[in-house]
Amino acid sequence: MASDLGDFLRARRAALSPGDLGLAAGPARRRVRGLRREELALAAGISVDYYVRLEQGRTRNVSDAVIDSVADALRLGPDERSYLRHLVRPPRQSPGRTAPQRVRPGLRRLMDQLHDAPAVVLGRRLDVLAWNRAALAVLDDFATRSAPERNFARLVFAPDRAAGSRPRFDDATAEEVVGALRLSAARHPDDPGLTALVDELLRDSGRFRRLWSSGTVRRRPHGPRTVHHPVRGTLTMYLETLTLPDDPDQTLLTYTNENPAQDA
Repeated sequence: MASDLGDFLRARRAALSPGDLGLAAGPARRRVRGLRREELALAAGISVDYYVRLEQGRTRNVSDAVIDSVADALRLGPDERSYLRHLVRPPRQSPGRTAPQRVRPGLRRLMDQLHDAPAVVLGRRLDVLAWNRAALAVLDDFATRSAPERNFARLVFAPDRAAGSRPRFDDATAEEVVGALRLSAARHPDDPGLTALVDELLRDSGRFRRLWSSGTVRRRPHGPRTVHHPVRGTLTMYLETLTLPDDPDQTLLTYTNENPAQDA
């Protein structure tokens, strides 16, 4: 997790310029992209040595005030702040295998009632745990996929060789998936399956690598989404995301048509 914290802080520093913080730009030629450590430490009101230790993952006894000051200096949004806190203070987890996630029968019945709205339930690794008939028609034929293939991140970042047979998703969906995986990885740092999934996507998808390396953690749980379906063409739908109160690692995604003519 120390390397994850350092990578995240460096990526967010690189995304800012001195002018963003009201600092003088200094010499025209800069050896690093974005903010220097010294500039970030100055903006956060901490010593350079303290900030360097933080970037190295030496986070023992880091106070809430320091975390908030660094987050303010980096202009982090709510999701990025949550991610930073999880990296600085990784949750303690009991050793052993992670229990499989189950979808309540009542939730399955609710999804089946959404005849014209594709709906899926995603787990902690974005595995597709349940789906309705509309999801099979619009998102993917999950029923014919093997268990490892029934994963929303693998669907969105499918290799180019699968591009002709699987739907393509817009940038908002891709950013949402990356943000969800980052937050889940911070909440479950000892989940080997989640680590393996991220490593696989980094290896196989240039689009995923670009978004992951940016360090952005921005959830967009609702709003318009565009899906380019290989058979049904371009569909514009409205996403709503609901986190289940009794299992915050389960998420219900529903897509409704902004254009009623698409219902057919």
